[in-house]
Amino acid sequence: MGGIRRLRAQGRAELSLTPADVALLALAAVLVGFAKTALGGVAAISVAIFAAVLPARESTGTLLPLLVVGDLLAVGAYRRHADWKILLRLFPAVGIGVLFGAAFVGRVDDLVMRRTIGAILVLLVVVHVVSQRRRRRAASPGGASPGGTSPWRRRGIVAGAGLLAGFTTMVANSGGAVMSLYLLSTGLAVLGFLGTTAWFFLLLNLFKLPFSVGLGLLDTDALVLCAALSPAVLLGAVVGRRVVSRISQARFESTILVLTFLSGLNLLR
Repeated sequence: MGGIRRLRAQGRAELSLTPADVALLALAAVLVGFAKTALGGVAAISVAIFAAVLPARESTGTLLPLLVVGDLLAVGAYRRHADWKILLRLFPAVGIGVLFGAAFVGRVDDLVMRRTIGAILVLLVVVHVVSQRRRRRAASPGGASPGGTSPWRRRGIVAGAGLLAGFTTMVANSGGAVMSLYLLSTGLAVLGFLGTTAWFFLLLNLFKLPFSVGLGLLDTDALVLCAALSPAVLLGAVVGRRVVSRISQARFESTILVLTFLSGLNLLR
């Protein structure tokens, strides 16, 4: 967007937003709230909007406080439905993934960061679509039975999901797709899924805050912008709570996947 400029003489970032930029960021904030209380896949669109409007590196840090606001709202709604056994298994690998992500962010420039965000979004959509097709084939009358899973393989899946979730959420605030795929594979019911996701991302995003500050991704200007956008997150959360039980998930998920894929492709330019 043409309204962003890096102008301050001291070398620090100064944001100049056009009305169109503000409107897009407000829409992204609404989608953050909606994602936290309804369908998590919507959050990927918020990531893409922030990365398109703001410099890509700073976009991840600026979005983070809004995600924490959304997480608090989600925990308030679904706090009693978390599966803590799943969370405790994931957190060690997630912490390592966040450290790898922080090291990566500290070494790359804005162009690499923007394209990395785009590549992550596109890859996660592809992985999701492939996984869904395999699940449907396995569930069909003539499909192959998935069979049992060895303890070592289960540990490997947990470690892989945790590492990837930690890395992607630190680099692009896009760990939601990874976690959605993993949690769906555990067979959690809807409320259990929402509660486990809510606690997972609240704790994870709080853990990420010091890294974002230390890497220069989050400063006073970004916090002021987040404070102004927070009511939009609340609006999205309220809408999400009201419509979550009425949504045709298959149709909505297809729409979100298409939009996320296109958003990712746009960032890869």
